[in-house]
Amino acid sequence: MKVQIKYFASIREAIGRGGEEWETSAATLAQLRAELVARGGAFADVLAPGRAVRVALNQVMADEATVLAEGAEVAFFPPVTGG
Repeated sequence: MKVQIKYFASIREAIGRGGEEWETSAATLAQLRAELVARGGAFADVLAPGRAVRVALNQVMADEATVLAEGAEVAFFPPVTGG
């Protein structure tokens, strides 16, 4: 299935792009993240297990166990603090 992926803030800077369309066999957000990590390079660095990364599915904050659907929009971004 195809999903739209968006990268924000320091993740976007490390990867060097703001988004992409991705063909995935992942059933959940966790599996999608693992696919992206398997690409290596900056993807492996910024999305690695244990790294603080927030995920949204169709503009709603989501748990990594959330199920993906065709055409979904997935956003990855670092935790944000304000002050």
